[in-house]
Amino acid sequence: MEKKTKKKPLSISHHYSFLLSLFFFSILTSTSTASHNYADALSKSLIYFEAQRSGRLPYNQRLTWRDNSALTDGIDQGVDLVGGYYDAGDHVKFGLPMAFTVTMLSWSVIEYGEYIAGAGELQHAMEAIKWGTDYFIKAHTGPNVLWAEVGDGYTDHYCWQRPEDMTTSRQAYKIDEKNPGSDLAGETAAAMAAASIVLRKTNPHYSHLLLHHAQQLFEFGDKFRGKYDASIGVVKNYYTSVSGYKDELLWAAIWLYKATDNHHYLSYVIDNAHLFGGVGWSITEFSWDVKYAGIQVLVSKLLTEEKHAKHKRILEQYQSKAEYYICSCLNKNNGTKNNAGFTPSGLIYIRQWNNMQYVSSGSFLTMVYSDLLHKSNHKKLKCHGGDVTPQELLHFSISQVDYILGSNPMNMSYLVGFGPRFPTRVHHRGASIVSYRENKGFIGCTQGYDTWYGSKDPNPNIVVGALVGGPNHNDEFFDHRGNYMQTEACTYNTAPLVGIFARLNYLQNAVLYTSY
Repeated sequence: MEKKTKKKPLSISHHYSFLLSLFFFSILTSTSTASHNYADALSKSLIYFEAQRSGRLPYNQRLTWRDNSALTDGIDQGVDLVGGYYDAGDHVKFGLPMAFTVTMLSWSVIEYGEYIAGAGELQHAMEAIKWGTDYFIKAHTGPNVLWAEVGDGYTDHYCWQRPEDMTTSRQAYKIDEKNPGSDLAGETAAAMAAASIVLRKTNPHYSHLLLHHAQQLFEFGDKFRGKYDASIGVVKNYYTSVSGYKDELLWAAIWLYKATDNHHYLSYVIDNAHLFGGVGWSITEFSWDVKYAGIQVLVSKLLTEEKHAKHKRILEQYQSKAEYYICSCLNKNNGTKNNAGFTPSGLIYIRQWNNMQYVSSGSFLTMVYSDLLHKSNHKKLKCHGGDVTPQELLHFSISQVDYILGSNPMNMSYLVGFGPRFPTRVHHRGASIVSYRENKGFIGCTQGYDTWYGSKDPNPNIVVGALVGGPNHNDEFFDHRGNYMQTEACTYNTAPLVGIFARLNYLQNAVLYTSY
């Protein structure tokens, strides 16, 4: 039986919270956004991570059509690599996107944990984070060794099987001193450092352990530099590190500074600002590959603290690049090439394959920056196309999230299981085949393709909380299982939504309270 979490009352009486509810009242009441149930969206977004679990499932597993899988991962290499997450609709465990997923889940809790707790979902959020970090601890088998991948995308994609039936290769691949992967080591360090902040109060010993691993991984990645896809060729067709590793090293350093308050890590961010592109790259996307915008927003937040005044010049250069990204999301930079793309109905559109990842990550950063501006005495964002108030920035975030939840030309919620209409043929092996708990009869590779993949029927199982790739550049969506660019979901799509939904649920309740 699921353990019930007592919902904490919203601290609306708090002075800042009361002012905030008034501040955003006009936004939420001047649009149709209040019709969306953000609390339901939050709950469902966290259930999704249970659908992606690999390994032996816990007693409190809520998504009941899944069962244990991949229980011998790592055995051929003499290591225990059971656990972690499948990244999408297949069964490879890719370390880089998994780590980014955990980083963004952790950032959601760090930024909006009070609101997640107020919705009664904090325990579920922490469980989702710990499921990932438990695996990272296993995968980090030595100071300079990190297991990067389990499974092989080539053989995996030849099969359409439930994870419980897997017959494909479970070969494991690692990075080490001779085969470096600074990008992977850096992202995993960032994930573990961020998670250590989340778990510091409730599980201090575990938090300390995560921080120890994070510091070792950062030192490993910094000392033995190189791209992980140069060391592990099989990942190139799936998660190539196009941006290189310098962004991940800065990303890891800023998260380690937040986790430790050790100025060694802040000095790294300051000293390498130019060399590593932190104040050089002007970016219009934020993703599992390209971390610069996230770094720039995080560093911008340091300007609010007096203790960082001596680094003001460099920090303001980081902030300038953060604001370039934010302005690009609003289509307010000078020139088309300096802005994100948009569909006719205003959805951020970066590229055709899994575009929703850029929508959720962009919505998260714009919301965080809106809060930062509000806390800075209502400071305005200065874009080439005009000044932007914190209210306008929040309104943009809401517009993107509400598009996801169904306020779009298709009247389709792209968050699976939410609302009256959502994708029913998600490109997901486990969801598209009869549940192992209902039918334990073995289903082989070709049988899965012949009987289940090609079926025009809806999936027998719902991947609740999955954010699919979404519509094309014309706001069109075709709900076909084979249309993986639009119907496949990934863990890093949903992760930023956890914080966003919690924030909007709080504001929605604050508006109702103020109205009452």
